[in-house]
Amino acid sequence: MDMANVWRSNLFACLDRHFSVHLPFTRFARNMALLSLAGLMPVLALYIALVPGPGGHLGGSGTALGRFVRQIVTNGLPVVFVVNALGLILFAKLRARRIAPLHALALDIPARIGAFVGLHLAIYPASAMLFGSFGGDPVQALRVTGPTLAQSAGFGNLSGVYLYATLISALPLHMALVGQVLGQQHRTVTAHALIAAALLIFAAQALFLTVLAALL
Repeated sequence: MDMANVWRSNLFACLDRHFSVHLPFTRFARNMALLSLAGLMPVLALYIALVPGPGGHLGGSGTALGRFVRQIVTNGLPVVFVVNALGLILFAKLRARRIAPLHALALDIPARIGAFVGLHLAIYPASAMLFGSFGGDPVQALRVTGPTLAQSAGFGNLSGVYLYATLISALPLHMALVGQVLGQQHRTVTAHALIAAALLIFAAQALFLTVLAALL
């Protein structure tokens, strides 16, 4: 077996070991939470460091810090967790041979982006009613959802943090999916080619979200 196939087999084995739907629920949920945090925290740190405003506000006010943390806990982490879980459940169906590799790859992008948008459409009005966000007006929360998500790909707000956290977390999964598709076609594929393909899917998802959000 050549090195590319060994590398791909090791990737599949890692995903099967830590994210199989046959794991006990608590272990699967724990691994999903760790994966989500691993994707979320570096992107959040980069956002705080690069975007003017958040760093100063967090250092200057306990109220601002509490509001910021609440947004991460009630919006960011659930979004990243659910989107990642959907992708891994789809991958589990592929590994169980319930869906063809190409179909799994074709479904992955709309499923992830659909879940990302749908969760925001649910969480924003809920935040307005529960925490007084958006002036306490759930209708206003819905109005701003589209424009807010349209800025996500540009890293212009916290939704951008959540978007890139889900995309980074999905890189190993997309590498595995592409490897499975090409493997079925008996094509030789290198690790670099899988990484490049996963990054292309990364960019396609960001573009898809921007177009979809502009229509809301």
